[in-house]
Amino acid sequence: MRIAAAAVAGLLIATGAYADLQNVEVGGELRIRGRYWSNTYVGTASGPRETRIPDFFVPRRAIGPFGLDSRFDWDSKESDIRLIEQRTDIDVLADFTDNVKAYIQLESFDLWGEEFRSDYITGLDSRASTRNDVEVLQSWIEVENLLDQPLTLRIGRQPLKFGKGWLVADAIAATLNISYDGVRLTYETDDVQIDAWYTKLFEGGVSEQDGDVDFSGVYATYRGIPHLWASLYWLWVRDSRSLNDTNFIAPIERLEDFFNLDDYDATNLHTVGGRLWGAYSGFDYDLELAYQFGEADAAGFGFKPASQIYGDDGAEYANWGGDLELGYSFSEVPWHPRLFLGGAYFSGEDNRDLTFGEWLNPFDRPEASVSFNRLFSYSVYSWLLDTGQDLSNFHQVRAGVEMYPTDKITVHLNAAYFGVNEPFDRPRTVAFGNWHIPVAPALSFWTEEADEDLGTRLYMWIRYNYSDDLWFRVGWERLFTDDGAAQGSFVNRNGLEFNGGTGREDADYLFFETGVNFGGADHRYQ
Repeated sequence: MRIAAAAVAGLLIATGAYADLQNVEVGGELRIRGRYWSNTYVGTASGPRETRIPDFFVPRRAIGPFGLDSRFDWDSKESDIRLIEQRTDIDVLADFTDNVKAYIQLESFDLWGEEFRSDYITGLDSRASTRNDVEVLQSWIEVENLLDQPLTLRIGRQPLKFGKGWLVADAIAATLNISYDGVRLTYETDDVQIDAWYTKLFEGGVSEQDGDVDFSGVYATYRGIPHLWASLYWLWVRDSRSLNDTNFIAPIERLEDFFNLDDYDATNLHTVGGRLWGAYSGFDYDLELAYQFGEADAAGFGFKPASQIYGDDGAEYANWGGDLELGYSFSEVPWHPRLFLGGAYFSGEDNRDLTFGEWLNPFDRPEASVSFNRLFSYSVYSWLLDTGQDLSNFHQVRAGVEMYPTDKITVHLNAAYFGVNEPFDRPRTVAFGNWHIPVAPALSFWTEEADEDLGTRLYMWIRYNYSDDLWFRVGWERLFTDDGAAQGSFVNRNGLEFNGGTGREDADYLFFETGVNFGGADHRYQ
């Protein structure tokens, strides 16, 4: 893929195209979101974590990189989270002759109260903290009709979004976008669009000859059949950063090689999938299914039991993921309601238990637990369970309605159930009031399976489009937590993080957001 990208860039240079500046457009966007979580997190949505089950209760068990620590509490003991985010974008689009464009977008993401410049107590004034205030979110050159064909070449920092953003999206939050550094080639006609790209997610520099993280793939869509559009794709993440459990002297390193220890290869995460969607006579449907395979050494590296040195250097991806939604719109009924029914499934793996034989065997090798990797998704299944779009090893069933009281107002209501596919095997315990006391911590093969029911959520939001440029949205989600959330399983961070709490209280999430677009480019490249 790197060779192909270099060849395309060389081809562009070889054409010797010369372009004159024709037009420059300046635009931008402001987006503000206020958020509130209750009975959900220990601190913030990103951490810190608290230990739920100490390591000495799970001896010799390969738990994973985050251990049995959790960001979640599911009780009211900790403070609720309140914050207001603001994103400010400024962009410039330059149009040249000969079908050449250039685009630059600057972005600043801030939390209200981070950079106030005066201390009201002492009156001390100072400069604001300006850590990473402004980022170059996009910066690319684009050439259309390359070689007099319906080919478009884009080189530089750019967004990528395919389909509905289920696995590859251009945003990681409503107020925070994401971009990729690389090359994208698009072939597009009325019925067919094929995209191929190569991007660099991490540059290892001179420290390693081959120590980068690359993301490439092909995404093809066919639109030639009425009421049925179809996409097929292949996504490839290659992580070649070196991993080492030890750094011993040469004789011991050779001994490790003999016993096939500490032998991590590059991670190669391949995702192949397809999507079918369309609408006919009031009905609509959207089905997406994907399978992942390849070496998962980067994940296996984190599965080191507390008493052992080595992780799992033979871990592999072998997981399914899918999402289906069916809807029907009543066009002749007031408010034009659309009823929908859907669900999602992301396969998971939990090999964190030990058999009696493995417990007896002092040479037993740890085995990683690898679940479906959500990649760069912006499909949020719950603002309480799935804030980071990384919930895996779960299944969901949902139903709801969307209504349009006026041309400018949209009302959305839905209910969903969440369950764990592979629950965690907890140490066997006895209940003593609200306490669960391990019976025999040293006998780590003696376990009990956690409950698979995470809970049921209700979710609603109302959006008001004040004008073509300005809109408002307000929403609320409640999670009726079940025993599966309180006891915990490995479902977050792509199935690598434990989500157990200290209680089982219902949780709430409320939000308000607004946004306004202004000026020429109108953010059509996001």
